[in-house]
Amino acid sequence: MSPDEYCQQRAAGSGSSFYYSFRFLPTPQRRAITALYAFCREVDDVVDEVSDPAVARAKLAWWADELNRIYRGSPSHPVAQALTSVVRDYALERDRLMDVLEGMRMDLDYNRYPDFATLEVYCHRVAGVVGMLSAGIFGWSDSRTLEYARTLGIAFQLTNIIRDVGEDVRRNRVYIPLDDLHRFELTTDDLILLREDDRFSRLMAFQIARAREYYSRALALLPAVDRHAQRPGLAMAAIYRALLDEIASLEGKVLNQRIALTPMRKLWLAWKTWVSN
Repeated sequence: MSPDEYCQQRAAGSGSSFYYSFRFLPTPQRRAITALYAFCREVDDVVDEVSDPAVARAKLAWWADELNRIYRGSPSHPVAQALTSVVRDYALERDRLMDVLEGMRMDLDYNRYPDFATLEVYCHRVAGVVGMLSAGIFGWSDSRTLEYARTLGIAFQLTNIIRDVGEDVRRNRVYIPLDDLHRFELTTDDLILLREDDRFSRLMAFQIARAREYYSRALALLPAVDRHAQRPGLAMAAIYRALLDEIASLEGKVLNQRIALTPMRKLWLAWKTWVSN
């Protein structure tokens, strides 16, 4: 299996909205964004699947070395090998890829986030930076597009957090800021006990409103000159906003179920956005 085939397998096998959003890209860009996505999956899996924090830190340190090897042209991992030409052809900055690793390290330092300011740093590193890297692959001519992409990435991560509250709490992780829980007279124990009462519904309505604000802010930042080039991000925004609407229609009841869109609906939303921009 070639490095590109390995990355493609990682992307297609995940069922992620990313896959539906960039499948309409020309082959060179699709190959590049698939390699970037596969890198994000690899390092995210280190945190999600390695139970020993010391081992997870060692693996992330290995990936930091591997990123350096990418820029020297001598990586060993198939994802890193696929990324080597991508960082060259699209001038992806090493510091931004390192920021993604720093975000993953935050998952080893925190399983609770005291406030939104701390959570936003995490979201910037694991998703906002990825948005900026992705924008570089899609192409831009106005530097404001990078801030659009960063803000949109944070919106995506906030949506993931909302969707996955139940799954995360079962893994002893709470991404809802603790001061937000306090505001709605909830504790982490209420989440652990899967209490979906009126307090929880109001908490989730607040989280959904915050995520929607980030989508609105991001879309307002996108310069018209780059709108066509940034269609993959817009397609993903259409999918994620539809997911957010679905969660809202169910009053944010995500503790006992995982709310998701069907693959066909994701494909339809991605295609409709693609042809209209």
